[in-house]
Amino acid sequence: MLLKFNSEIALNYKSNAQRARVMTENWVANNIFCPVCGKPFLSQFEANRPVADFFCDSCHSEYELKSMRKRSGDISNKAPDGAYETMISRITSQTNPNLFFLTYNDDMVNNFLMIPKYFFTPAIIEKRKPLSQNARRAGWIGCNINISAIPEAGRIFIIKNSIAIQKDSVMLQYVKAQNLETKNIENRGWLFDVLLCVDRIPQNEFSLSQIYSFESEFAAKYPNNHNIRAKIRQQLQILRDRGFVEFSGKGIYRKL
Repeated sequence: MLLKFNSEIALNYKSNAQRARVMTENWVANNIFCPVCGKPFLSQFEANRPVADFFCDSCHSEYELKSMRKRSGDISNKAPDGAYETMISRITSQTNPNLFFLTYNDDMVNNFLMIPKYFFTPAIIEKRKPLSQNARRAGWIGCNINISAIPEAGRIFIIKNSIAIQKDSVMLQYVKAQNLETKNIENRGWLFDVLLCVDRIPQNEFSLSQIYSFESEFAAKYPNNHNIRAKIRQQLQILRDRGFVEFSGKGIYRKL
């Protein structure tokens, strides 16, 4: 897998944004396999399609590409997206594609990851300030996708810190992540919020009391729920049943 962009295809473009779009899309089309089924190459949708950029003509998975220039190799916490209301509508209607997020420095790829569409919740969509009255699209409200609000299981790296991950490993991670697919948006939010708390605990083994320490955060986010601890235990049972934690007894869990 090549990590260098073909800069020659963008020589006729004057805008840096256009150059970046052309080079990143060309790189994906020539280097990235389908993380869902493993097909060696993806097909590209026609230009200016409003939702997705690539698709797999084998398993019919769709992908939207977002890219960002980063001088460091670290993955950004946020991916810029389009209109806030449009994004929220897509998530709640479950029509959003999977996300590809690429970071690069000059003409080299630093990181490339896939976020499955069923990891999206309204909570990860950050509303930006409206454009000023002097702007061409005055009042328009964009958004960012908060990558850090997505559990580690939903951040499937294909390239990490300029190192390509083996295809088999990528596909296995996707298969495991698929066990967390939940259609109901509210249930999805609770499940991933608890999983994020599990991710935040540095030890591989953790106690129920450690998860309860996040109770105030859940109470602030879900003010109408007056039985937070029971809800947390319910989500841990789901994570256990789906192969992400193991219950060792006496309030002790282990990450799998």
